[in-house]
Parts: sequence; C-alpha cells; structure tokens
Amino acid sequence: MLALSPDFYRRPVLEVARALIGCTVEHAGASGVIVETEAYHEEEPACHAFAGLTARTRTLFGPPGNAYVYRSYGVHALLNAVCEPEGVGAGVLIRALSPATGVEQMRARRVLRARARRAPGAGERPAMRDEDLCSGPGKLTQALGIELSENGGSLARGPIRIIPATGSWLDAPVVAGPRIGITRATELPWRFCVAGDRNVSRPRPRGRPTRPSAAGADPAAWRDRRGGRAGGSFA
Repeated sequence: MLALSPDFYRRPVLEVARALIGCTVEHAGASGVIVETEAYHEEEPACHAFAGLTARTRTLFGPPGNAYVYRSYGVHALLNAVCEPEGVGAGVLIRALSPATGVEQMRARRVLRARARRAPGAGERPAMRDEDLCSGPGKLTQALGIELSENGGSLARGPIRIIPATGSWLDAPVVAGPRIGITRATELPWRFCVAGDRNVSRPRPRGRPTRPSAAGADPAAWRDRRGGRAGGSFA
C-alpha cells in the first residue's frame, strides 16, 4: 500500500494528530498501528520550535511529511511527523503503537536494549508482553529500530513509512486529553488515543470519544490568551 503523501501533513497539526490514529508505521521489517499521538506547535512553549529556527529545530520548520527524530533525555530517540506548510514549526509525536508485523523482531530489539542497560549481575526479567512493546514513544522507536539517522527522512519514501488506516481502524473511537511528560502548556488537550486500547501509554486519558472536528484549541488562540510569546523550556 502507498504511504501517506506530504499533502496529508500539510494542514493544521491538531487535525493531523487525530487523523494519524489508526495509520501504520513501518520500519526495518516491523510495523505497528498508531494508537496514541500528541500535537506540538511553535506557538506554545512545550514545542521545540517555540525557540525558533535552530540547528536542532530545522527539520520541524521544513517540508511537511518528513520525520523529526530527536534524542529525549539523552536516552531515547522519539519519532515525530512534521506538519503544516514549510516554515511553520509543528509536528505530531507518535506516542504508542499496536504491534502488527514483525512482533518477535520488536521483542528481540527491546530485550537487547534492556539487557544493555541492566546492572551487572541482575537477573533476567519476565518475558515482555505484546502490549508493552510499543506503549511509549521511546519503546516504539526501540521496537522498530528507529535511530537519529532517520531525522529528516521522508515518511512517504522511507526508510520510515506511514500507511493509511484501513478496516476497523478507520472508525476507532478516539479520546483526547492533556499531553504528558511536559511542564509547559500542560492544559492543552492535544493528546489523542484509541479509547480502551491496552497499548496506550500510562496514564491513560479519560473522557468521551472526540469528533474529528473537535481537536482542541487553535494554537493562535492559545497564544492570544497568553498575551503572545514568552520564554519557556522544551519538552
């Protein structure tokens, strides 16, 4: 199946964040269905692009439909999809997947990374459950073998590809809630998850499923309420 084209991402980041639910990420012989996303926009201080154009954020301000991969806390590579027209700093963080193909390969990659971090003499952990393989943004990049070298690559041509949703995933119920793991703009309901899916990272959001048109506050409106930009830290 053909991957999503750049035009899919060339629209408001909140629309893309919700529309990516049910789509499939493919890389290095494994794939998973997106069950959780978060939107980030240059107008709010949790987004890296809030700092403006820098060497780190250049990809975020680039063409839509590219991968923005960065290192979080010096440990995990996190995967984002660049959105909105070129020149606008916005992206969707892929937070969790439901493993689809190459599950044993995912498990082997996760176990290998876990062993590398384990203290000498520590015993083996219990077998990793399927729902724990990709239940977080750092876990899913480990499972799919995504590294920083993929930063700036096309999500249509690869090596990371995102495929349109099919079947029952087209109608998956989606709930929205505040983003997690950040300290700024924490009130924005820009996290989207498949309701009741066991692969969603914790804490899981509560609430009723949202309509596609009810994706949350517009970034410009949030800026206006705050009286314009102010200094802040990043996620």
